[in-house]
Amino acid sequence: MTTTSANTANSAPVSANGSNDPAIRPLPTPAELKQQLPLSDDLVVQIEQQRQQLKDALSGQDSRLVIITGPCSVHDEDAVLDYGQRLATLNQQLSDRLLIVMRAYVEKPRTNVGWKGLAYDPDRNGKGDMHKGLERSRRVMLRLAQLGLPIATEALSPLTMLYLDDLVSWTAVGARTAESQVHREMVSHLPMPVGIKNGTDGSVTTAVNAMISARHSHHTLGMDCHGQIAMLDTPGNPDTHLVLRGGRGITNYDADSIASAVAQLQQTECNTRVLVDCSHDNACKQHERQMDIAREVTQQRVDGNDRILGLMLESFLVAGKHIAGQPLEYGVSITDPCLGWEQTEELLLSIHNQLAG
Repeated sequence: MTTTSANTANSAPVSANGSNDPAIRPLPTPAELKQQLPLSDDLVVQIEQQRQQLKDALSGQDSRLVIITGPCSVHDEDAVLDYGQRLATLNQQLSDRLLIVMRAYVEKPRTNVGWKGLAYDPDRNGKGDMHKGLERSRRVMLRLAQLGLPIATEALSPLTMLYLDDLVSWTAVGARTAESQVHREMVSHLPMPVGIKNGTDGSVTTAVNAMISARHSHHTLGMDCHGQIAMLDTPGNPDTHLVLRGGRGITNYDADSIASAVAQLQQTECNTRVLVDCSHDNACKQHERQMDIAREVTQQRVDGNDRILGLMLESFLVAGKHIAGQPLEYGVSITDPCLGWEQTEELLLSIHNQLAG
């Protein structure tokens, strides 16, 4: 088998039989991209502190309500940074009661086919360019981190995470991937808190099993930061938790559903603090319902349910989502519909007041 150096990323790759294969496009190694777009020493300290704040929220040492908010997906970096600047400013008012984390999702799971995210197809032309996509993904995350915000993302490919993991304070594993052994092993190796969503059928069993698996060490096939295939001895991740997102017409943000999930977590000795996804099936695909759901769940917290860790929102500059065939509008999601900025600001201010009792 012929190996190809990562330094030949712009040259024509050579396949095993010695011919040029346009379907194989070498990439820089994670170490090379991190060297090209490095974190400053101050950012390294900041991100470690933000991870610790989230761990403290999971353990109950930090009593703030976690709010994970931002666009469904990153497709326009300028609009995402615009949103991030507004959120960072609002955070200065609300950080005594809210622990705000910004979504920066550069990979998107697809039910069948569709745009896979900035990391894969940054020009959204269907051709794909992961060299450009990974660079742009790391660059926008770096600029968001410089605003002082903790960053959240969803991990789809363990290899993609190697290019971005040092920037991320909180990671999601989606409903479709929670059952995957590869993803459970990946979580076992990640250095930040990870929220695992309940299954698409609304059941929490798959997520609970994933949490049990991820807290243990694994011997798994992976890659090091220099692109070398390696056996990884993962340390196990003690900071996983359940994300309730509903499923197939079932909502699970009500008090009884949360109590049932907590009971199942207690039986398996998993962390019993849960995050409620106010979008997806909990909102029955109606993005504006997120506001009522968020207030209802916050009231449960105010009424004494300290098992509620926080909320997840899908929010961008302009409400709704892009309509296929129409010109793109600045600040409008091209994947799931989102709350607009004015709605988000109003909601976070009201939740902050609500928590005051």
